[in-house]
Amino acid sequence: MAVTAQQVKELREATGVGMMDCKKALEETGGDMEAAVDWLRTRGLAKAAKKAGRIAAEGLVGVNVEGTQAAIVEVNSETDFVARNEQFQAIVGNVAKLAVEAGGSTDKLAEMPFPGTGRSVAAELTDAIAKIGENMNLRRSAVIDVKDGVIGSYVHNTVKPGMGKLGVIVGLESTGDKNVLLALGKQIAMHIANTNPASVSEADIDPALVAKEREIFTEQAKETGKPAEVIAKMVEGRVRKFFEESTLLAQTFVIDGESKVKDVVAKAEKDAGAPIKVTKFVRYSLGEGIEKAETDFAAEVAATSGVPQQPQA
Repeated sequence: MAVTAQQVKELREATGVGMMDCKKALEETGGDMEAAVDWLRTRGLAKAAKKAGRIAAEGLVGVNVEGTQAAIVEVNSETDFVARNEQFQAIVGNVAKLAVEAGGSTDKLAEMPFPGTGRSVAAELTDAIAKIGENMNLRRSAVIDVKDGVIGSYVHNTVKPGMGKLGVIVGLESTGDKNVLLALGKQIAMHIANTNPASVSEADIDPALVAKEREIFTEQAKETGKPAEVIAKMVEGRVRKFFEESTLLAQTFVIDGESKVKDVVAKAEKDAGAPIKVTKFVRYSLGEGIEKAETDFAAEVAATSGVPQQPQA
């Protein structure tokens, strides 16, 4: 019998499993709803769907550089223990490789075929959830490419080559000596990991961020009670300092603690024999922006063991 959209909808609402898996379950069981639920449970998909609502803020950031292209991804798990799991690491490694082809679209990446399985990336994660027992998700991805030049990269707290808790990729456009460019790219990526700049330069910083900072500086200056013209100068001074601290090229280079990044790039141009342009960077720090649930470990242990927790004296 043909499976209807309404049947798929009902099974999805009942189990939380994805539409394609629900459709397949109904096709395999001749449209029998109870049998379809059992089919999903047998394959661990219904169990995996129940875990999907749990907060996953651990995991790994993966980086993959292929010539003049590079991708960075964040794949989350619930615990750091799973991040050390070889199966999970293999998933992150393959996802980072696929991400270059996806061009920075996380939705496209999720639907791409996962190597050697016949499943999509999203389906592979669902399968891993059922086997490993934790919620996992592909959170984000980005790609940088340059026409001529190199991609610098750096991974911090590395657990395996190209995987760790924090990753950076940065594009350097130049026809110069590639060895010089690669060394500079690695150092700039390390700097970005340390300082987390808002943009490459003042020209490409988010105007909304500048407006927000200017508003804060204005309110702070008004509290001094000084004349309007003095307040205006105070605000402009603080905005200039904000640009110096928040834009990559204007920051003090962490490697030597003295030079501006733009001066380091200028010096490297002489060694490379050609102009160098820092085009773009992406920095992912694992779990940033995810609101982590506060847990009471003693209460969790008590709940698991069935022993009631004793009240604090």
